[in-house]
Amino acid sequence: EWVGLELTDARGVHDGNVMGIPYFECPAAKGVFAQPAQLSASGAITASAPVVAPSAAPTAVASDADEVETLPSKEKTADGSAWLGQQVLWKGKQGVVRYIGDVRFAAGEWIGIEMLEARGMHDGNVLGVSYFKCSSGKGIFAQLSHLQTTGTRDSAAVEETLRQVEASVSAGVASGVASSLQVGQRVMWKGRHAGMVRFVGPVEFATGVFVGVELEDPVGYYDGTFMGQTYFKCEPGKGIFAHGSMLNEMAII
Repeated sequence: EWVGLELTDARGVHDGNVMGIPYFECPAAKGVFAQPAQLSASGAITASAPVVAPSAAPTAVASDADEVETLPSKEKTADGSAWLGQQVLWKGKQGVVRYIGDVRFAAGEWIGIEMLEARGMHDGNVLGVSYFKCSSGKGIFAQLSHLQTTGTRDSAAVEETLRQVEASVSAGVASGVASSLQVGQRVMWKGRHAGMVRFVGPVEFATGVFVGVELEDPVGYYDGTFMGQTYFKCEPGKGIFAHGSMLNEMAII
């Protein structure tokens, strides 16, 4: 049980709204949450038991000596449709599952997400409880019904695709470079997997022009859908995405 307080001085951390949920209304930076044990009979916060600020407020970086441990997470959701490390979409934005399980701020099973862009609300710590760790402003919690997981075969596949994207960007080959490959052209992926180009164009998960390939053998990761967006269609496990520089053109026989 938590108690929401409006402080008389602007020494709080919010306006009664935490994690996008309005619990009460007060001026900005005057709201805090505390447990009954932290309050004196008059309602003032005791000096011996300071209120733990919700993680939406800036927090000091802990040293190695006093690093806070996170709560243990489940490997998968109750229905098995989401798992740690899986890439998902929340409100159309990309993120990675970092926590699955019960939380102390609401009932039911919740999923902690590290957003790939700084569009979150906290750093994995909510109301003084550390569920997972991420950069400040990149963490959110959501229930499974609010997430999209379509097209993701497994977390390793997603992470490999994103590593390829990062490698392309780092090498300066992805941004603003149009691929010379065309739909219907045969290519070789990783030097040993033959396939046919099914898509060439901009994508939502990275900057620049990327190529969607349907491989001849089921050594890919997708069915043409990635992060909820369908770019082409093929059998599950035969689709991959890569920058044109990572593919070799095959001679027409």
